[in-house]
Amino acid sequence: MVRVQEIPLRKIHRPLPRQTDPAKVATLMQSIQLIGQQEPIDVLEVDGEYYGFSGCHRFEAIQRLGQETIRCRIRRAPRSVLSMHLA
Repeated sequence: MVRVQEIPLRKIHRPLPRQTDPAKVATLMQSIQLIGQQEPIDVLEVDGEYYGFSGCHRFEAIQRLGQETIRCRIRRAPRSVLSMHLA
């Protein structure tokens, strides 16, 4: 089951390094300031911990804006699914 909710940025582990396009981040920051975050990022919930593997531009934009939470689409998964994402 998938649910959408606000999660504190500090609680989301981002285990894979991502390259972001500064222009895209700046555009997203402007959009988020005007109309808010429209599309949630996807996170896995494994044993009560949150792991983000996508939405790196949205995550960085929200972070740079100084917001403490981000809207997430949360999918619970066993540790084996997390291991596949880290492979």
